[in-house]
Amino acid sequence: MLKSNQTYSPKFDEKLIAFDLNTVTGLSEQEAIALLKQDGYNELPSAEARNFLAIAWNSIQDPIFLLLIGGGIVYWILGDLQEALILIGFVFFLTGISLYQEGKTEHALEALRDLSSPRALVIRDRQQKRIAGREVVLGDILVLAEGDRVSADAIILSCTNLSTDESLLTGESLPVRKLASKSNDMESVKMARPGGDDLPFVYSGTLVIQGQGIAQVKAIVSQTEMGKIGKAIQKVKPEVTPFQLEMTRLVRRLFGVALALCVAIVVIYGTTTGNWLKGTLAGITLAMAILPNEFPVVVTVFLALGAWRISQNHVLARRPSAVETLGTATVLCVDKTGTLTLNQMAVQQLFPYDRSDKKEIHNSRLYDLGLHSSDPLPETVHQLVEFCILASQRDPFDPMEKAFKQLGDRYLLYTEHLHSDWKLLREYPLSPHLLAMSHVWQSADGKQYEIAAKGSPEAIADLCHLPPSEQMIFTAQVSQMAAQGLRVLAVAKASILNAPPAFLPSHPFINPAHLPDQQHDFPFEFLGLVGLSDPVRPTVAAAIKECYTAGIRIIMITGDYPETAQTIARQVGLLQMGAVLTGAELDAMDDSELAQRIQSTNIFARAVPEQKLRIVNTLKATGQVVAMTGDGVNDAPALRSAQIGIAMGQRGTDVARESAALVLLDDDFSSIVQAVKLGRRIFDNLRKAMAYLVAIHIPIAGMSLIPALFKMPLVMLPIHVAFLHLIIDPACSIVLEAEPAEASVMKRSPRNPQEPLFGKKTLGLAVLQGGGILLIILTIYAIALYRNQGELDARALTFTTLILANLGLILSDGSSSRLSFKILRSPNSALWWVVGGGLLFLVIILYIPFFRNLFSFSFLDAMDIAICLFGGVISLGWFEVLKQTPKTKV
Repeated sequence: MLKSNQTYSPKFDEKLIAFDLNTVTGLSEQEAIALLKQDGYNELPSAEARNFLAIAWNSIQDPIFLLLIGGGIVYWILGDLQEALILIGFVFFLTGISLYQEGKTEHALEALRDLSSPRALVIRDRQQKRIAGREVVLGDILVLAEGDRVSADAIILSCTNLSTDESLLTGESLPVRKLASKSNDMESVKMARPGGDDLPFVYSGTLVIQGQGIAQVKAIVSQTEMGKIGKAIQKVKPEVTPFQLEMTRLVRRLFGVALALCVAIVVIYGTTTGNWLKGTLAGITLAMAILPNEFPVVVTVFLALGAWRISQNHVLARRPSAVETLGTATVLCVDKTGTLTLNQMAVQQLFPYDRSDKKEIHNSRLYDLGLHSSDPLPETVHQLVEFCILASQRDPFDPMEKAFKQLGDRYLLYTEHLHSDWKLLREYPLSPHLLAMSHVWQSADGKQYEIAAKGSPEAIADLCHLPPSEQMIFTAQVSQMAAQGLRVLAVAKASILNAPPAFLPSHPFINPAHLPDQQHDFPFEFLGLVGLSDPVRPTVAAAIKECYTAGIRIIMITGDYPETAQTIARQVGLLQMGAVLTGAELDAMDDSELAQRIQSTNIFARAVPEQKLRIVNTLKATGQVVAMTGDGVNDAPALRSAQIGIAMGQRGTDVARESAALVLLDDDFSSIVQAVKLGRRIFDNLRKAMAYLVAIHIPIAGMSLIPALFKMPLVMLPIHVAFLHLIIDPACSIVLEAEPAEASVMKRSPRNPQEPLFGKKTLGLAVLQGGGILLIILTIYAIALYRNQGELDARALTFTTLILANLGLILSDGSSSRLSFKILRSPNSALWWVVGGGLLFLVIILYIPFFRNLFSFSFLDAMDIAICLFGGVISLGWFEVLKQTPKTKV
């Protein structure tokens, strides 16, 4: 373990200069933890971090708290110090509730900040490990690949075709080529300023455009070039969503109406009774009753906690708008590999190609490892496996290349077909124009120069210049293998020193000192096909079935062959509808033809990432709300264009993650479906909370306004409204937010994205609920006054009935479909805390003399309580009747 005054400086030997991760130990976890404590997190501080005092100060500035303080001042002027102190006490009570709400929101946002920081692949204790970029420490070994965002300034130990985009630091738009450091003493190497080709340094915040490499971290936080110029603070920034805009407009309108009514009440009460101080209290009470201060708070809390809840289901919502949009998705466009399947490749079949047979395929040449799991590999496939491995990275990242390495380690270990001592001279990477890659190798004795290539069968056939007759042979075999759900790759070889085969066309002169710029210049010979299996995720079939029940269409977009895609579709229960559409066929269509075909096409095969953008735009043009998955750099435009872009968290690039609205942390399709379900639940609960707020404010406002207008004894005073807020505030932002999803949430069609939060049905139901409560408590109030029970009796009866009706409204609004007695089995603990707490406080203020006097109540006997309960039961029954009425059912 390191001491607090020590720094860790790992030493490397010359073996690290070769690209062999097996020799890299990296830091130990204990050393990394010590350095993290010593140097802190690898992130610049957020300018918007909020502490306890900041949250408290923001809460105290809320209009409700200011009105409570104003009411306390009026009571103090009237000489009622006790009432004044009670109102000030309510300020602290409600501040505590607000702190709890804000604290939950802030913790949720902090958790999202941690998840949304760029990820880094590091080597610790000889193991590759994906961590948050903020946890990278000095001396860490970074493994970089195309599409990664570099998390710290580092020196390159080894790289292959590595280039980065440093425009963020230098303004230079062209990618910068990188080379590995030639120094054996990495401690003595000093970081240089960014800019220019062939430097052995990468910089925090820059983007890997091409290739891969290993680098040792030399600077973090403010010591990086990014830190020096104060850019790229990684944090969750507040984003105004459509819901929040809708709430802002609504609050402005209601605020104007509330202000006008309050002024009118003060003037009317003061002029008609001559008691201006009581008129001011009546105005303050009305303002507290109808000011819509909870509306924007509830939207903010729901979206923040909703994003946090979604993250608990392995989906990170990078933008709040994604939480709103999730419930509207009508189409999910998904990759096959890694999303519908486990992305755990294993070589299943080997087909060595025999040029001597030009007329038909002999299936006897096809070797299925599943049928010969305990047998040694036959000699006929040794060369095919050998060049599969040579065409892959020595220590691979890609699941397919890992499968090749595992196959070689199992069957060809200690044979002449594995070449751990050969030297890699050059790599020709995969490109959108040629889906094949090649490695040029030099043997240990320097006498052999071999080129190994692998890629799509079409690309390898092109490299090998196969005549049409031979292409027909291997194409038929590819179709046969793909029909079994296998992913098929082709393999080829070439030699520099040996004369090219006689059947190949003439090639330009090449030698080890002058390698060609393109793969086509090598005299490749076709070796055969490799079929890899990738098991389907066990949760996918049920998730797709749930999508269909929810009215969501599933479209598979894959680079595999149509036969492979169809086999996987059958396994997971994906409805094919029309014929499979290939990428080549898609390119041959104009937009109108594609718009017509896409209505009945659920499988796109042999598609390249660039075609995803056209598919997304066509679906959007036909009125669909599209969710699209992607993981590569080329997927970024489609992810940005889709209403819900979903990037892969495990195998995805940082570019894809930054372009997407959601990040799938476990790359599992079923997590997308759970996120959609949560998105629908969040919207449902938000609408319930808004309907509840509208409904409960109607009787409070009515009982504050009507007695003042008709010169009747005031029922609602600031202390009573403050008490109601002890129930209302947690009910709308804690209880209803935590309500579980309706049983029918995934049995209905997606919500129309144009549908407002306050539709006519929602608003109408809320008004009818609130009007019903007002009518009931107004009746009880009028009867009490008619029977000359007195002001204290009337207020106690009315207020108690209002509390019970409010609790009934919370129970009823917890579900838009089920009867309230079913809610008694609800697992929502917050519901019972609020209901139980409300009843307990009601008993306290009714039957403890000190509190009863503070609230200006009389003693209620059993008959009085029965009347209040009867009023509450009628309210609850009224709510349930409304919910079951088709015209008002939400």
